[in-house]
Amino acid sequence: MFLTITTTGTAENPATELGFLLHKHPDRVRVESQSYGTAHVFYPEATAQRCTAALMLEVDPVALVRRGQGKGRGGAPDAALAQYVNDRPYAASSLLAVALSGVFRSALKGQCTARPELAEQARPLRVEIPALPARGGAELVHRLFDPLGWDLVRAEPVPLDERFPEWGDSRYVRLVLEGGLRLADALRQLYVLLPVLDDAKHYWVAPDEVDKLLRAGDGWLAAHPENGLISSRYLARHKRLTQDALERLELVRLAEADGSEVEELDNAVDESRDTQERPVPLAVQRRDAILAALRGAGAQRVLDLGCGQGQLVQALLGDPAYTEVVGMDVSVRALNLAARRLRLERMGERQSTRVRLIQGSLAYTDKRLAGYDAAVLSEVIEHLDPERLPALEYAVFGSARPRTVLVTTPNVEYNVRWESLPAGQVRHGDHRFEWTRGEFRAWAGSVAERHGYGVEFVPVGDDDPEVGPPTQMAVFTQTDTGTGTTTGATTTDTPKEGEAA
Repeated sequence: MFLTITTTGTAENPATELGFLLHKHPDRVRVESQSYGTAHVFYPEATAQRCTAALMLEVDPVALVRRGQGKGRGGAPDAALAQYVNDRPYAASSLLAVALSGVFRSALKGQCTARPELAEQARPLRVEIPALPARGGAELVHRLFDPLGWDLVRAEPVPLDERFPEWGDSRYVRLVLEGGLRLADALRQLYVLLPVLDDAKHYWVAPDEVDKLLRAGDGWLAAHPENGLISSRYLARHKRLTQDALERLELVRLAEADGSEVEELDNAVDESRDTQERPVPLAVQRRDAILAALRGAGAQRVLDLGCGQGQLVQALLGDPAYTEVVGMDVSVRALNLAARRLRLERMGERQSTRVRLIQGSLAYTDKRLAGYDAAVLSEVIEHLDPERLPALEYAVFGSARPRTVLVTTPNVEYNVRWESLPAGQVRHGDHRFEWTRGEFRAWAGSVAERHGYGVEFVPVGDDDPEVGPPTQMAVFTQTDTGTGTTTGATTTDTPKEGEAA
């Protein structure tokens, strides 16, 4: 088995810094014993401009048989020849994944003792695996790696025999990945996805494999559109373990969605008592509150502005009362993930006419947003710099002017109720601000007055008598059916179509 990792650099930031990250010196060959053979780490090239680290795993077929690996791979357990003649010594599999975790243990954890700052830096990486078994073919390789931030994913099918092209392709591909990622993220993805693509493991899958999966999948697996398939294959299709993994991943996803700490959600349930009712995550409570407000407004055509990965769009499509749902986001990657979540490519014609995903920014006016019954900005405004809020305000309330606008945002006063959140820290690293109830009401009231709307405030989540709810929602209802103006503003204050506000 063979894998190479290549990076490029400059005189100021030489490519040979890869040696610090991998804890393997470029001038030396490292040999480490594995359960089924020997791992060799060496550098075919190591200059300031370009550095390549290679991992070669020599597998002993006899050791595999002695530990039970041969059984079932080539046929019945008594198929003696198949136990010794198989692809295990040559094709990347869980054997290579385990070698990665052992040989590059510190790099996989994102640790760099000599140069700690390097571990947090994304750098140009090129990963090559010449023989990767892919049960599902090149198409599955793309489904697994495309959502993970790589600029290039190339899976070239390996022919059964180049002399006989009519025989077709084998189940193996030559994999090439290129992109700017942290080395730890790239290694964790490979650690999980190599055995997933092979759809087999060389060792018994125990319950602790769920913990390994979640550790390696931290930061990417919860939001991956194929996390169900990944979990099932990684856990050797054990239904109970897969269900456990998916439930925990859902908690992670919901925590990331509302900016909470994952530990808070994980520890909110006493798993030793199956009869104990699980608390409803804040993200679910927020979505339910939004749906209730939309039903109360009688909305049929709805905009989800800042739709992210499409959770709300998916919920709206589940209710036939909504005849048109438009999800808009500035992130093309988020829209691609939303399309996968909604399975747009497989959606029936009638259903597909009800939904549309568009790319756009709320810093600009957009004629596509005009004429809708309602617009939702769920956990959006806090991601903007305060000086950009007037642009958003005019784009939504002054230009698009839906009859109803729902805005949710964190209540910073509630943060003291989360012990895992340090004092003064916002709930999510991308939040530019978090408002008190008074600050949010002042902003919403002034927006409503300027644009001819009334506004009411709805608590979302447990309404603490001292600090209020964790999420606050403003429900704007149009009272002025005219074109809408901004009090005291001149025509130069309002951005034109296609201009930044």
